[in-house]
Amino acid sequence: MSHASSSRIAARRAGAADAPRRTRNSERTKEAILAAARAEFCEHGLGGARVDAIAERAGANKRLLYHYFGNKEDLYRAVLLDAYAEIRAGERELNLEALSPDEAMDRLVRFTFRHFLDKPWFTSLLSTENVQNAAFLKSLPDIPALHSPLVGQIEKILEQGRAEGIFRDGIDPIQLYISIAALGYFYVSNMKTLSVIFERDLGATNMIQEREAQAVQMVLRYLWKPGVQPVREL
Repeated sequence: MSHASSSRIAARRAGAADAPRRTRNSERTKEAILAAARAEFCEHGLGGARVDAIAERAGANKRLLYHYFGNKEDLYRAVLLDAYAEIRAGERELNLEALSPDEAMDRLVRFTFRHFLDKPWFTSLLSTENVQNAAFLKSLPDIPALHSPLVGQIEKILEQGRAEGIFRDGIDPIQLYISIAALGYFYVSNMKTLSVIFERDLGATNMIQEREAQAVQMVLRYLWKPGVQPVREL
């Protein structure tokens, strides 16, 4: 084998060995850009966000941003999809199907409340998209597939609760989830103004725990059939 052939083979082997590292680096760069873009969009909205600022936050070359995601609107779509995928992934990890109906609802309410609380950027992002009349959300083909399993899961919990004689009939799973989300979204998105209005620190640990427990009570008492005794203390 000639020296030139040996060199080419060695170069190919080195390139193959470096491929996983390049993949890891590109994934880290994408994650950094998404996180930076999320922060920028939440702070400044879609109109006020700047690609230069996003690249600087991410510590990435602006050309890489365009290479991976396209223009600013495409990047915003990616951030929006990632945000919804994150909460849906968290819901799947709850393993609700292994719980009794009321325990499953308790866990779902608490998870949703805590997701909004722990990730206040999510409420900001949703507010930004609502200002856009959900124009970008409508353009994401993956959104229906993300939400359909959640609705189906809630429907199964309701069916099990009805079969066990503890949940009442006539509950729409979509309307129920909207109510669950509202209990967390409104509290977190209005925490600062409501704290001033009512002269209470709604961000204090005891207030948050009280509100979380009340959210669980409101949902379960709505679901229980009249006269049903709770299977456990709330």
